[in-house]
Amino acid sequence: MKQITITKMRKFLFLALLGLFNITMSGQESNELEETLPGFSINGSVDTYFRANFNGLNKFVYGPDGEIPIAGPQAPATAFANDPGFALGMANVIFGYEGEKIGFVADLVFGPRGEEAVFLSMGSSNIVNQLYVFYNISDNVKLTLGDFNTFLGYEVISPVDNFNYSTSYMFSYGPFSHTGLKADITLSDNWSAMFAIMNPTDYTEFDPFGVYTFGAQLGYSVGSGSAYLNLIYGEQAPGLDPTFQIDLTTGWNVSEAFYLGLNTTYNNTDDVGFYGAAFYPQLQTSDNFAIGLRAEYFKELANGGNEVIVYDSDASVTAFTLTGNYTIGSLIIKPELRLDNVDRDVFLNQDLEPTDNLSSFILAAVYAF
Repeated sequence: MKQITITKMRKFLFLALLGLFNITMSGQESNELEETLPGFSINGSVDTYFRANFNGLNKFVYGPDGEIPIAGPQAPATAFANDPGFALGMANVIFGYEGEKIGFVADLVFGPRGEEAVFLSMGSSNIVNQLYVFYNISDNVKLTLGDFNTFLGYEVISPVDNFNYSTSYMFSYGPFSHTGLKADITLSDNWSAMFAIMNPTDYTEFDPFGVYTFGAQLGYSVGSGSAYLNLIYGEQAPGLDPTFQIDLTTGWNVSEAFYLGLNTTYNNTDDVGFYGAAFYPQLQTSDNFAIGLRAEYFKELANGGNEVIVYDSDASVTAFTLTGNYTIGSLIIKPELRLDNVDRDVFLNQDLEPTDNLSSFILAAVYAF
């Protein structure tokens, strides 16, 4: 992930904007804002967490000179929630307007999780998570132009909409966001479709290569759940074979208390890629508490075993993440236990010895407004 620099002026403008809307909201309930500014909305979240490994390093270890670290804190090769000790997620503020035909969304992020989410952004837009306008051509067709989060996968960038706090390998390796033009089409009461033409994956501010990626989705939904088949295809950079990714995301309320989700995906780019599958069983034990498991199998693909992706060429991973969600009003407390197993020694234990597994604990707090 790249290091993002934000100027003092942009910090000032961003905080001033938040302050302005905070003053507006302090004297009004959200329904009063709707009456004052019909169609406009403000929402978002803040999140923070504590993370510790049971059998891996939680700090930097330095060599004899005491200056150059020889090893550092261990973490899974997944996005977000990988820093040791008490750590920050992000502040997320979403400004929106929805009229009868037109509208917009300006989704701003600030903090480590936000920086990772927009890692290929450059310049002033490195706080922009989503920025798009839309036009409802009819009751059945909606056009969207701009930067929007990916339609592939079960998980999303915002911690509010994920049951687990840490993220899966499939989400972390796959697309985060796209910039382009998409058409959402309602085919019937239960069926929908989407078609898109987009910049290369995660190049959200502009297209540096002059190549495009095509996206499509077929969806089916009823009261008890939904299923979406997703597809992207296109060059990501000159000289590389096109990326092909197909993804199935589905989730169903088996009963009032039990939910079961499934995500499976396959990605290939120039004979390097990945595939995997994850189950998401979740049980609501009371009005305030639910517990859920993510059981994931993930496989890296490499051409002839010579290309290293993240862990190692052709590495395979099994990861189990058990998460609780305790809700107190708009605050969600998420205690989480996670175990990652790789088919080779990619981690270091506390004795600086190679090991093929890492167990960790996270306690996260997510506030949504």
